[in-house]
Amino acid sequence: MAENQKTENKTGVMNPYRQYMYSYPHKTAYGPLEGVFLGDYASCLTGRENGLYLHIPFCQSKCGYCNLFSVTGQSGEAVDRYLQAVERQCRQYQEVLEEGSPLFSQVVIGGGTPLYLTEAQLDRMFSMLHRYFHLEEPAGRDTVIETAPGQTTKEKLHLLKQAGVTRVSLGIQSFSERELSVLGRRHDGRRAREALALLQSFDFPCINVDFIYGIPGQTADSLLDSLKEAVSFGPDEIFLYPLYVKHGAGMERDGVVPDGGAAFAQYQAGAGFLRAAGFRQDSMRRFVRKQERRAYTECGFGTSLALGCGGRSYLGNLHFCSPYAVTRGECLARLAEYEAIIDYTKITHGFLLSEDEMRRRYVIRHLLIRPGLELARYKARFGKDVRRDFPLLDEWTEQGFARAEGGFLTLTQAGLDLSDYLGPRLTSSQVQNAMREWEESHERAYDII
Repeated sequence: MAENQKTENKTGVMNPYRQYMYSYPHKTAYGPLEGVFLGDYASCLTGRENGLYLHIPFCQSKCGYCNLFSVTGQSGEAVDRYLQAVERQCRQYQEVLEEGSPLFSQVVIGGGTPLYLTEAQLDRMFSMLHRYFHLEEPAGRDTVIETAPGQTTKEKLHLLKQAGVTRVSLGIQSFSERELSVLGRRHDGRRAREALALLQSFDFPCINVDFIYGIPGQTADSLLDSLKEAVSFGPDEIFLYPLYVKHGAGMERDGVVPDGGAAFAQYQAGAGFLRAAGFRQDSMRRFVRKQERRAYTECGFGTSLALGCGGRSYLGNLHFCSPYAVTRGECLARLAEYEAIIDYTKITHGFLLSEDEMRRRYVIRHLLIRPGLELARYKARFGKDVRRDFPLLDEWTEQGFARAEGGFLTLTQAGLDLSDYLGPRLTSSQVQNAMREWEESHERAYDII
């Protein structure tokens, strides 16, 4: 585990940044699976509340902090070859799912940078999704896509509009030229402003912009400068991400170690500003302009089927994806393996969650997002009071990090601020050990590179 993710920082003060708990368990806990096929879990995709995720692993350049599955320098022919493989996967999945005819009400296209694709390739991508899967009608479907300033053009945004995209997420990270340079971003502040203004002119139902804090040399004032400018454009959502430097990322090889204490001070300044500016805080990262109370959505058992190399599927207690990769060499190898697969319905790498792991996932997925964990619903799901299953939650209540309110167990503001410290404490020893083994093996491997 990188030094900046240890429990204490160099000053001896508790470091609030241990791990970003965007899902559970983490991909580094996954391992080989045998005798598992998509058809065995097709019944999980019932009803209308299913998600479809497509991973586009291409970027113009690899940012210094990036530990996502992405590759750079790929030609149009390479992208076409990837889309051909995705279409083979779509066709095979369609055959397996045909009997149940699941309906997908959410489509998410992530990366990488999906708008790295040409307009013709984007059109082909959307056409494939409609051809092989039953998608909810546009009025009832969320279609989400990510982009970057350098790939955001008028022509591509027109295409997104025609495809019924409802949410566009733009990774700006900072308007400061110096901070963008430290992060290894290819765009400058001017291009970010142009892209955001262009995006706003298309009137998508939801526009989100991402920013990073904890950048070496960044201050609370420089973060606020970026956020104030972002707010002036009128986005619907803003995400604040702390800088994590993981194994295989360029910044790790350069010896960059973020200061958790400085980052936390920046976060508190930025979060306080956004709340004062009229944004509702739904999680440690997510700030939403609309002020009405966030509607409760049960998400611990949501189903999502992933397409492409690097995407992750959630079907009941089965989570699966291609093996985790970060470096260019690893990602290219995984990409070649994916394109050579004969039977995409055979699941060879993932994690089968036990009853205990399902409970942990349920708590993590709800408690770290407001309005929190509904106590009666947990008991109905698992047959016991959540505080009996997780006595740690009583400790957090006594420490002022959580409170019972309106039938929910909710993180206080102090608890929400410490989500990346508290959340990992709910991780099982099995998952912790698997993640540690991955970290140690890759630390040795990267030392050799």
